[in-house]
Amino acid sequence: MATRPSGPPPIVYILLIAILGGGGWYAHRSGLLSSWLSRTSRSPTAQPQAPAAPNLPQAQAPNPPASSVNLDTSLPNPVVLQVDGSVTMIRLVLALKGGYTQRNPGIPITYGIPDGKPNGSNAGLKALMEGRIQMAASSRPLNDASEVQAGLQAIPVAKDALAVAVGVNNPYKGGLTLQQLADIFQGRMTNWSQVGGPDRRIRVLNRAPQSGTYSVFQELVLLGSPFAPDNPPYFTTATQDVTTPLLRALGEDGITYSTVDQVQNQQTVRMVPIDGQMPTREAIQSGRYPLARNVFLVVPRKTSPVVADFINYALSDQGQQIIGRTEFIPLR
Repeated sequence: MATRPSGPPPIVYILLIAILGGGGWYAHRSGLLSSWLSRTSRSPTAQPQAPAAPNLPQAQAPNPPASSVNLDTSLPNPVVLQVDGSVTMIRLVLALKGGYTQRNPGIPITYGIPDGKPNGSNAGLKALMEGRIQMAASSRPLNDASEVQAGLQAIPVAKDALAVAVGVNNPYKGGLTLQQLADIFQGRMTNWSQVGGPDRRIRVLNRAPQSGTYSVFQELVLLGSPFAPDNPPYFTTATQDVTTPLLRALGEDGITYSTVDQVQNQQTVRMVPIDGQMPTREAIQSGRYPLARNVFLVVPRKTSPVVADFINYALSDQGQQIIGRTEFIPLR
C-alpha cells in the first residue's frame, strides 16, 4: 500500500500561488500608482490650472492679487469694463486695452463715455466717484480734499513729461527757466524781449481747465497758484481739452504746453528747453527734467476682480513693454 506524501494538500499550494501572485501584481500596480502620484505632486505642469479670473463665470471668478496695491475685489465683474479720463493717455489706455483683450477676448472694454471719446482726467474722476464707470485714467495725482476722501486709489502705471512748445518759425530760439515759464503764464512777463528774444508780445495759449495736463502744469510750474486771467488775444484759455488746435495756432509768437508724446513728432512746433534740459527719456527717468510726472489708473478701493486684473496686467512686464511702445516711459 502506497504511503501518502506528507505536507499540505495540493489545494493549499494552489491557493498560496494565487494569493502570492495576486499580491505581487497588486504590489506592482500599487508601486506604479505611488510612483505616478509622487511624480505629479512634484511636477508643476501636471497640476490642473484654473483659468484666469476674467474667463470664468462671474460667480466663480477668484480675486486676483493686485500688484503693490490694496484693493477690495469683492464687487461682481461688470458686463462691460467702462473707463474714462485723460485725453493725454488715450494711446496708452488703448494699447493696454488691445493687449488685455487679446488675452481675455470675453471682456469688453470701452474708453470714453458715452461715445468712446475720453472726457479728460477731471471728468473721468468725477464719473468714477459717481459710479458711472469702473476705472479712470488720470494724468494728474488725486485731489486729497475730495477724491482721496471719496475712497479713490491712484496706481502709477507709467511716467510722462510736459513739453513747452512754440511755433517752429518763432524767432526766439532759446530756453526758459522754470521761473520764467511761471512768469509768462501768470502774466508777469508779456514780451519775448524779457527772455532775450525779439520785441514782440507773447501770446499764451492755455489748455482747458478740465484737462489733467492743465492741473499738472499748474502744480509743477505755478506751485498751485492761478494762471493769469484771459486777455484775448494775448492770453486765451481753451474751452475743450484738445491739443492739435493749440499747436496749430502758435504761429510766430505763441507758447503753450502739452505732453511730450503729443508734441515731439509735430513738424510745425519746437520744444523749448526748461532749466537747460530737453524732455529726453534719460532726463525724465533721472529726474533732471523738471516737468516730469506719473500717470495713473484710478479705481475705488472696493472694485471687481476684472478691474484688479487689468491693473495687474498694466504693471506686468508685458504691460510695461506695451506702455514703452506708446512713447510713455515705463516705470521700470
